[in-house]
Amino acid sequence: MMWFQQYLKCAVASVSVSAVLCAAMPAAAVDAARLDDLFARLPQAHAGEAAQIEDEIALELARSGSDAMDLLLERGRAALAMGDFRSAIEHFTALIDHAPDFAEGYNGRATAYYMVGLYGPSMQDIGRVLTVEPRHFGALSGLALILEATDGAAKSLEVLYAIREVHPHMTGLSDRIARLELHLEGTAL
Repeated sequence: MMWFQQYLKCAVASVSVSAVLCAAMPAAAVDAARLDDLFARLPQAHAGEAAQIEDEIALELARSGSDAMDLLLERGRAALAMGDFRSAIEHFTALIDHAPDFAEGYNGRATAYYMVGLYGPSMQDIGRVLTVEPRHFGALSGLALILEATDGAAKSLEVLYAIREVHPHMTGLSDRIARLELHLEGTAL
């Protein structure tokens, strides 16, 4: 897990210069206390309740505090859903340009970059997301996918274990862990 902690330290270091330059920008409208409560409840929740808490976390993380930024987020997500990854990247980049402290802009763009095979830029954006919200299980899941695709099965498994601590009922998580554990043991079919 040390490499993962080092990854987060590097992400924080790369973000600190931008944070100084963008200090005058308003922060996202996330209610930190509510988010902390939701994340605290998530590991103890049963599967059905966990899905509801996951949705509430997603809604809270998507609060930018600006109608214009919310529209850019919505447009980026719509482009992603339609498979128009170039437009999604453009919308998310515009969102990041105008709200550099809003993690969901980076999260959306990381997903779009991943979808077009740009793993390096995707990992950079994931680092930004995790700097703002280290419990962001969606960004962690994306990181695990990239690590697995780039022959980092052991590192991918470490990230999946970190997700399990935050969100043990995440859809498909148990299967992903079991598959990678089998693979690393050399018994995968």
